[in-house]
Amino acid sequence: MQVKHLLLIAILALTAACSSKEVVDENLSEAELYQQAQHDLDNNSYTAATAKLKALESRYPFGRYADQAQLELIYANYKNTEPEAAKSAAERFIRLHPQHPNVDYAYYLKGLTSFDQDVGLLSRFLPLDMTKRDPGAARDSYNEFAQLTSRFPNSRYSPDAKQRMIYLRNLLAAYEIHVADYYLTRQAYVAAANRGRYVVENFQETPSVGDGLAVMVEAYQRLHLDELANTSLETLKLNYPNHPSLEDGQFKPSVAEADNRSWLSKATLGLIESRPPLPPGETRANQDVQKQFQDAKDAIPNDLKPRDENGDVIEEEEQESEGNNDDRSWFSYMTFGVFD
Repeated sequence: MQVKHLLLIAILALTAACSSKEVVDENLSEAELYQQAQHDLDNNSYTAATAKLKALESRYPFGRYADQAQLELIYANYKNTEPEAAKSAAERFIRLHPQHPNVDYAYYLKGLTSFDQDVGLLSRFLPLDMTKRDPGAARDSYNEFAQLTSRFPNSRYSPDAKQRMIYLRNLLAAYEIHVADYYLTRQAYVAAANRGRYVVENFQETPSVGDGLAVMVEAYQRLHLDELANTSLETLKLNYPNHPSLEDGQFKPSVAEADNRSWLSKATLGLIESRPPLPPGETRANQDVQKQFQDAKDAIPNDLKPRDENGDVIEEEEQESEGNNDDRSWFSYMTFGVFD
């Protein structure tokens, strides 16, 4: 059934795209244009309504229906699934009529357009997880609804806008948790901890706060920041004792600790270690730099190495001891050894 619906919608869209452009009679009066546009809106003929509303605004810019035509044009573009045109028309109306009695309607339609922008053709019929998609339109919609509720708290559109803001806030918080989980799987523990802390600090009273604390605990444990991990864990136990990451009061990481051993070590079950484990505070990059330096020193020919009075090569330890036991006089230091 869903396939039939998709095919039907595709045929209708193709038919609409191939249809000729709406031609508006030039002899229509302002009232007739507005009445015909209203008739098209009532019959869901949004393309025809858009053409008549644009003609009405251009032919009678100072007429009695000009302001109302601009508002109706926002709605017609929104219903015609033209989000950019709808938002552009809304921004234009707000800029031209900031004190209009119905300017709150323009704010509301602008936020509603961004709210529905992510809900495309496939998401209407397929069970897509909206929390894993790009939250750009959701963030825009939240900000636009926030403008409406702050500027017009008593507007009749504010209650619906506030409910949508709650949904959008939960969606944005869940998206941040998905990103944090991705960082955990990639062993980017600092980035994961920052994402978790961002959710805890900026998305209070959302279902994702507990997940943010769990991410912080896991990331801090991987980074061996025991104090921060314990603090986050105690907060998680106190506020979310039934969180899935807690089993009998013990924290259970969501991502298994990565095995960074070489394939030879894994194949021999650790009997042959290609590289020894790193000491605390040491990195592979630091070890590689030290090895390159030592290899370069070993490659120096014997003819270029320093020698003692007997002609023997001075070893590195002897050079360091001679440097440390330098007993030159203060006069030698002052003259940089010129008179030595």
